[in-house]
Amino acid sequence: MTLTMIELFTDGASRGNPGPGGYGTILRWKQHVKEISQGFRKTTNNRMELLAVIAGLEAITKPGMPVTVYSDSKYVVDAVEKRWVFGWQKKGFKGKANADLWARFLRIYPKHNVKFVWVKGHAGHPENERCDELAVASALSPNLLIDEGFESGASQPS
Repeated sequence: MTLTMIELFTDGASRGNPGPGGYGTILRWKQHVKEISQGFRKTTNNRMELLAVIAGLEAITKPGMPVTVYSDSKYVVDAVEKRWVFGWQKKGFKGKANADLWARFLRIYPKHNVKFVWVKGHAGHPENERCDELAVASALSPNLLIDEGFESGASQPS
């Protein structure tokens, strides 16, 4: 039996770096489409780019699915595709920002068959543009959550 691939489109935004931020995610499987977004009162762009991927992967309920993640974040795409994050993990993320989110990513990542594709941001890619709209709207919303990892300082290099 061949499993149908899930497409996961992501983007993150912050209004100031750090500042209010948000992420936008679109999951597409066959004819089904789901949008996920959330805003935070103080965070960074890289955290939101990574959290967009995490939120999308965590929303997939069936393990072992083939997933293609489309992201305009070289930070996220290169960290995974060039396998840097696995080296960071072996060293306990010493000296690496966003260790809390990378650890969360590494808990969900092995549950699926994930590959990453980098897309140029703000270049007319319809799903990337929609994710950007979701991320920016979330960052500007009045219902911002606290990014505990960022505000506690746990995400900062030690």
